[in-house]
Amino acid sequence: MYLALYRKYRPTTFADVVSQPHVTRTLQNEVAQGKTAHAYLFTGSRGTGKTTCAKILAMAVNCEHPVDGDPCHECDSCKAIAEGSTLDVMEIDAASNNGVDNIRQLREEANYTPAQCHYRVYIIDEVHMLSDGAFNALLKIMEEPPPHVKFILATTEVHKIPVTILSRCQRFDFHRIRSEDIAKRLLYIADNEPFTLTEDAASLIARLSDGGMRDAISLLDQCASFSNEITAKTVVDTAGVAGRDDLFALTDCIIRADAAGAIAQIAALYEKAKDLSVLLNELCVHFRNMMLVHTMKDASSVLTVSPEEEARVKEQAAALPLSTILSSLSQMRQTLDQMGRTADQRLLLELCFVRLCTPSLNQDESALISRLDRLEAAMRTIRQSGTMPTVAVPQAEMVPTAQTPVVTVPQEDQPELPQHISAPSQNERTPEPVPIQPPLTQAHEKEVLTEQPTSHKPPVSAQPTQIMPFDQWDEVLVLLAKTGGPLYGILQSARAFTDGMTIYIDSSSELVSMMFKQEGNASKFLDAAEQITGIRYKLRVKRAKPKKETNADPLLDVLKKAQDAGIEIHDE
Repeated sequence: MYLALYRKYRPTTFADVVSQPHVTRTLQNEVAQGKTAHAYLFTGSRGTGKTTCAKILAMAVNCEHPVDGDPCHECDSCKAIAEGSTLDVMEIDAASNNGVDNIRQLREEANYTPAQCHYRVYIIDEVHMLSDGAFNALLKIMEEPPPHVKFILATTEVHKIPVTILSRCQRFDFHRIRSEDIAKRLLYIADNEPFTLTEDAASLIARLSDGGMRDAISLLDQCASFSNEITAKTVVDTAGVAGRDDLFALTDCIIRADAAGAIAQIAALYEKAKDLSVLLNELCVHFRNMMLVHTMKDASSVLTVSPEEEARVKEQAAALPLSTILSSLSQMRQTLDQMGRTADQRLLLELCFVRLCTPSLNQDESALISRLDRLEAAMRTIRQSGTMPTVAVPQAEMVPTAQTPVVTVPQEDQPELPQHISAPSQNERTPEPVPIQPPLTQAHEKEVLTEQPTSHKPPVSAQPTQIMPFDQWDEVLVLLAKTGGPLYGILQSARAFTDGMTIYIDSSSELVSMMFKQEGNASKFLDAAEQITGIRYKLRVKRAKPKKETNADPLLDVLKKAQDAGIEIHDE
C-alpha cells in the first residue's frame, strides 16, 4: 500500500522537527531530566508539528531506554506506540468526540493503570471543539489527575479554550515554518525519492504552503504524480495557481489603468481553470510586498519573493503611490470575502479590476485619498521644477511648448462668434460639429474679425474644418500613463476636441496650463497622440470661461474663439 509522503517523512525524534527549536529543546530536556508535566497544550497553525511532537513526547515518556530525551525506537513500548497497537496511548479527535459522554468515558478509563507502558497518554486533537459541558468534565480530572496519566492537548484556535484549562497546562506556541526551511526539507525528500525537484519549484511550493510543512509535502506528492521532473511550471499547473508573470501582468494593467487588458488576462487564466480566489489571494500577497517596499528601508528580509523577482516588485511599487496600493488591497480583500458567498467568482474579479483600473469609479475614502495623493505628487513635481507661477493665470491663456514664447490673449480682445454660426443646445448629448475658419496670418486677421469681404484664398491645407470630440483621447491617456508621469493624472479631468489638424484641450483646472508650461510635457503629449493616430497635431490648451446663462454650449464657444484668434502651440 502506497504511503503518503507526509506520513513517510514524519519526524520520529525531536531533532527532526523543523523550525520549532523553542518547543523541541524544552520537551527534550524535560524528558531527559524526568520533569515532564501532567498536561501540555500545543497551539499553532496547521501543519507546524503539533501532533507530531505530541506523538514523539508520548513515545519518549514511555521509552525504556531514552537517548538524550528522544525515544530509542527499539524497545517494545516504542514499537507498540509506533504501530498503534497499544491502548495506553490514545489519540482522540475532539471534532467528532466533543460531548460530555466522551469525556466521562475518558475519565473512567484513566483510572486504570497502563497495561504495557509507564503512562497512559491522551492526545486530544482540535480540543477547542469540545462543548462547554465536556470542558467542565475534562477540568475535573485535570485538576487532580492520577499519577500515571498525561494529557497533550492540540489546537489551532487557542482563544476558544477556557482559561481554567489553560492555567493547568504547559503551553507551547508553534510558529509558522519559514519558507527557506520548508524548501530545504522538500529538496531533502526529493533526493530520497525517484523524482527531481528544482529549487524554484521548492520555493514556490513553500510559499503556497503558508508556513505549513504538511501542506507543502502533500503538494509535492501531488506534483510528483503529475511529473517526475518537478519545475515551477509543474507546480503552477498542478496547483491551479497563477504564475508570477501573471501577477506582474495584472499589476501592470492597474498601473496603466488598462481595464480591458486586465479582463483579457483574467479570461485567459479562467480558461486554464485557474482558481480565481487563489489568484486574488496571491495578488493580495503581491500588493503586500509592494506595501512593504514603500514602508521599509530594506524589505528584502520580509518579502515572499525570490531575489530575481524582488527588482520587479520594487519597480512596480515605485509606479504606484502607497495610498493606491492600500486602496487596492482593501478592494481585493472585500472581493475575496464576497467570493466565498457566491458561485460567480469571475464576475466579482472582473468588477474588482474595473474599479482598480478606473479610479474615478471608486468612491470610497481610501480611493479618494489615493486620487488626492496623485494630484499632490503632480504639484510637488511642478514646484520642484522651479517654474511654478506666482501670479494668477489669466482667464484665457494659450500655453505653448518651451521652444515657443507664451502668448496671452486678453479677455476683451477675443473675437466674438460670427452671427451666422448657431451653437448647439446644452441638452444635446454630443455637440454638433461647427464649421470654423482655420488659423489665419496676421495680415488677414483684421478682415476676418470685421467680417469684411476679401479676395484672399487660403491654401489647400487650411480649408475650413469641423471641431469634433477627440475619439482617441482615452487611448492617449493610457499611453501617457506609461511615459507622462503626473501629466496623465492631471489630464484625466480634461476634455479634448480636434479639427483634424489641432487638438484642443479644455479644462477648468489651472494645473493643466501649468503642466504644459513645463519643458517636454507638450512634446510627450503630442508624441503619444502621434503614436496612437499617426498624425502630428498642433496643440492648444485653454481654460474654460465661467458658464453664462445661455442655451449655447460654452465649450464650443471657447474653442471657436480660440481658433479664430489664430494662436497656436507649435511642437518644434
